[in-house]
Amino acid sequence: MSKKTWLIFIQLTRLDRPIGTYLVLWPALWALVLAADHLPSIGLVIIFTLGAFAMRSAGCIINDYADRHFDGHVERTCNRPLAAGLITEKQALGFFVTLCLLSLGLVLLLNKLTIILSIGALILAMLYPFMKRHTYWPQAFLGAAFAWAIPMAFAAVQNDVPWQSWIVFLTIMIWALIYDTAYAIGDKEDDLKIGIRSTAILFGEHVRFWIGFFQLIMFGLLIWIGELFDLAGGYHAALLVVFGLFMYHQRLLARNDPKAAFDAFLNNHWVGLVLLLGTVFDKW
Repeated sequence: MSKKTWLIFIQLTRLDRPIGTYLVLWPALWALVLAADHLPSIGLVIIFTLGAFAMRSAGCIINDYADRHFDGHVERTCNRPLAAGLITEKQALGFFVTLCLLSLGLVLLLNKLTIILSIGALILAMLYPFMKRHTYWPQAFLGAAFAWAIPMAFAAVQNDVPWQSWIVFLTIMIWALIYDTAYAIGDKEDDLKIGIRSTAILFGEHVRFWIGFFQLIMFGLLIWIGELFDLAGGYHAALLVVFGLFMYHQRLLARNDPKAAFDAFLNNHWVGLVLLLGTVFDKW
């Protein structure tokens, strides 16, 4: 590919904005650590890391494809490659298929159960962009898509998906609902104009309360996860930091300012990283 094509590809897949990849990667690695007796193998860590980059990039492409007739009318998205006419629909879908094939190649290095579960990941990734047309809960579908790495990680390590893994799945799903609602606050005006739905619109003036409500549920689930997996001091210290981060996010949301809400969204990746590091410390 030419230099210009590479730059378009980077913009299309948001590789220049890695926050979305972090929000997929930290939970996936966390699940690998939780599933392992001590720490997961380097091979699994590499496969899931590359998979997070590939699937997040593929998700960005299919999202832009689904929104190709809307993004041009929104100031924040009008310069995206598809909306700006820098790339054709056929080329975008070609990139999408290539990334899916790369992800498939990575999954084929894993066991049969993980391969079967990967079908669910692809379905959710393709379904999410279209949910914002039909439901006020697209953030929940995004959460399910991001959290699908959890059962896959347990399957890759244990060749099984124990019931405890679904508690972790639910936790990550709620977390995505939290941070993507904060993200959607900045898009409310444009979304209302073009008929896009979101939890930020659904919650309206009470959006901060509902984000706080889901933060409390998530925190309760995190405490339960600590008990389920016999985690100790490192994890408990991580929970204290997470609680502090949630309070900080509430302070940002209290400003009733879209930029502050976006800052809360960006800051959420530290929640995932802190939980991962605290669990690794205990497992070490």
